[in-house]
Amino acid sequence: MKKLIVASTSTVHGSGYLTYILPTLADFFKEASTILFIPYARASGKTYDEYTEIARKAFATINKEVKGIHEFDNPKEAIQQAEAIFTGGGNTFELVNQLYKNDIIPALTKAVESGTPYLGTSAGSNICGVTMMNTNDMPIVYPPSFKTLGFIPFNINAHYLDPNPDSTHMGETRETRIKEYHIFNETSVLGLREGSWLEVNGDSIVLRGNYTARLFQQNKEAVELESDKEIGQYF
Repeated sequence: MKKLIVASTSTVHGSGYLTYILPTLADFFKEASTILFIPYARASGKTYDEYTEIARKAFATINKEVKGIHEFDNPKEAIQQAEAIFTGGGNTFELVNQLYKNDIIPALTKAVESGTPYLGTSAGSNICGVTMMNTNDMPIVYPPSFKTLGFIPFNINAHYLDPNPDSTHMGETRETRIKEYHIFNETSVLGLREGSWLEVNGDSIVLRGNYTARLFQQNKEAVELESDKEIGQYF
């Protein structure tokens, strides 16, 4: 049975890396002593080693060891043997590009569908959807496909921001961009605000955190979904 935490962000304002969600992760990863980290998104241009060290320090506070997937000779085997998996944020285009380049999407899909606990933050959450097409990232590389893991039957817009009525910025809002997406695509999009996450157990999807999430569906008005409620019925 699938067991996932799909989080909008790794870091909330005024807090350290994963600090806000560590109590939840301590329980989520209680059966695992070591977590396999996928640093392919390279947040802020970090090297794989630098990024893995950040994750390693965070999980050390809840007595978990972290190993980067790049530390293994065979990334497929690393996934197959993993007790738990964490994919960090950064650039979703590069993350997806590396997943295809290393041919690990089938192995990752099989592992998670078989019950290996999976944590995604930001880009690592974007890939849990049907496609990566609602990422906020710049297309710095061209992945072979926008199709991703499909662990949830909709797409994620991580770090979702509401329009600021006091702003003089004339650029498009997130809601505007998602409406443009829905001119050509049917897949629903969940705007996941920072500090919120999805808790997935099999077919159950529950919104967690202190905020509502904004659901966008083609040819429908956007709606707010309440925290601590099952949301799977919308999809």
